[in-house]
Amino acid sequence: MTLIDDTRARLGAFGTWLPSAPLQPPPDVERAATRRLADAGYRSVWSGEGPGTREVFAHFGDLLASVPDVVLGTGIANTWLRRGTTAYKGGATLAQTHPGRFVLGIGVGHAFQAAKLGEDHRPIDRMRAYLSEMDSAAAENPSPAAFPRMLAAVGPKMLELARDHADGAHPFAQPVSHTPYAREILGPDKLLIPQQTVLLGSREDARESVRRRVAQSREYSVTVYLAGWKRLGYTEADIAGPSDRFVDDLVLWGDAATIANRLAEVLDAGADHVLLTPSAPSFESTVDALVELAPAVVR
Repeated sequence: MTLIDDTRARLGAFGTWLPSAPLQPPPDVERAATRRLADAGYRSVWSGEGPGTREVFAHFGDLLASVPDVVLGTGIANTWLRRGTTAYKGGATLAQTHPGRFVLGIGVGHAFQAAKLGEDHRPIDRMRAYLSEMDSAAAENPSPAAFPRMLAAVGPKMLELARDHADGAHPFAQPVSHTPYAREILGPDKLLIPQQTVLLGSREDARESVRRRVAQSREYSVTVYLAGWKRLGYTEADIAGPSDRFVDDLVLWGDAATIANRLAEVLDAGADHVLLTPSAPSFESTVDALVELAPAVVR
């Protein structure tokens, strides 16, 4: 069995993606939440790295040791915070200590993050060089335990890089219609693990959630999300409205059964493993919503 096949089997259909900042809780609260999610039936728990978060390899080392029966994934480890050699060594250390339970998602972040370090934000060039550095480190010091390497990828060039130089792609903040688009570029063999926002509530609740996402993307000039939405055929009017079509594609809303049916559509469109993120006001309410959804989703 290949690494990709083994990872696909370990992950199953559904996992969770928990907000890291500004909602990241104290370590003991996060350990208990991860335990709850594993007990609810979710096969993986993912979280990211950004301003105000804990260092991701130390963070995940603690969680892997504390909750021994769930896969953990970084969504994402930011390339601006460490060299590629360090990322490889960190991933290899966790993979050797916790075999089969760690997925390394890496991403170039956004322009405002690069600007804080005085760096130019050229995502494709940055990621290609970073992967090359990781590969050199792996050649010099092969890990006895392999771990999958996923790229935060939305646009066609980054998806092609994920296809050619990684084990798959981890798209974030994209509509359901992005999944077949990404699968076509990745081909049938690579992992496709999208993050998907869900909401136990009405379309109007979902519309307000989308408004917040759009406003945040514009505030921080997160152009990759805006460009990704437009690439899929959404107009500026759809995004600014936001239109019913855009809301329904970006946020899976309704009761638990309705959300479960929509999530099945994402799998049918080509996703291997879908990461649920409830639109919720706090870390605790996010976890509560995931546990409420579990009986309908992880049957």
